[in-house]
Amino acid sequence: MAGERGTMKKKLMMMLGLGLTACGIFAAGGEESELTRVKLPLGYIPNVQFAPLYVAVEKGFLSDAGIEVEFDYSFETDAMALVGADELQFAVVSGEQVLLARAQGLPVVYVAAWYQQYPVAVVSKVGQGIETPADLKGKKIGLPGLFGANYIGLDALLFSAGLGESDVTLDSIGFTQVESLAADRDQAVSVYAANEPVQLRAQGYELNELLVADHVQLASNGLITNEKTIVEDPDLVKRMVAALVRALEYSIANPDEAYELSKLHVENLAEADETVQREVLARSIELWKADRLGYSDARAWGNMQDTLVKMGLLSKPLDLSKAFTNEFLP
Repeated sequence: MAGERGTMKKKLMMMLGLGLTACGIFAAGGEESELTRVKLPLGYIPNVQFAPLYVAVEKGFLSDAGIEVEFDYSFETDAMALVGADELQFAVVSGEQVLLARAQGLPVVYVAAWYQQYPVAVVSKVGQGIETPADLKGKKIGLPGLFGANYIGLDALLFSAGLGESDVTLDSIGFTQVESLAADRDQAVSVYAANEPVQLRAQGYELNELLVADHVQLASNGLITNEKTIVEDPDLVKRMVAALVRALEYSIANPDEAYELSKLHVENLAEADETVQREVLARSIELWKADRLGYSDARAWGNMQDTLVKMGLLSKPLDLSKAFTNEFLP
């Protein structure tokens, strides 16, 4: 798997002509200008769920903003630590990671909300009778591990019903939720709402789906930078945020084109089950929509902090005004 990702990454880098330093290009009128090169960790394999980023490249929204991007899909990269140490300027992460990082002294700042609804759900076969969060009591629930959005979202769902981890059995299964639920190794699984439920239904399973966003509003996936970049190069942050918001808007309005452009970046997407993959994109778009794209809601951050404190992952509340900002939105 790691070797395949490495090969895919090299092909992508060659296709985009990416490197580690700025390069000269000729702008309109023959004047030479430079693109700022940005390496962007995504924390997951190439996927149609990243369509806005592919749109930002292929439609020129990033180059219009003076930016050339290299997507980093490696799971091993500790994006939070690298951005916090200013070894990287940006990353795409889930909201809880920002608060956990700041609690450890890392000066990361969330500058644009990509997902407006927390994208995690707990799904089960209809026969399990899990129709409300309270029905999870006593169940064996599969999840990638005790980390990340799948874990935080599951605990938030449990807390909404007055339950805790001691009321269920957590089963760390890696990213094998589809196979585990299909084989009845787990009674429920914590998943990304736009992905695994679509795959399971395509295989003919009838599901009950508990969306975290239906029970609690949490700060979700978005773009982060660090305090040093904000102070020393606020224009770069503003341009990066503007390109992302522009790409989100375009992708929401033009899902068919966004899907086709994703084929240039997602290996084997053209050979995949198109009905399933288009549904993954359609469900993702519903999680991105907002009256003001990119906007971070203070209530969602407060709820996220409360959840982390209840879980014991934060020992005390943080100054949330330093954790996120809307000042760079177009």
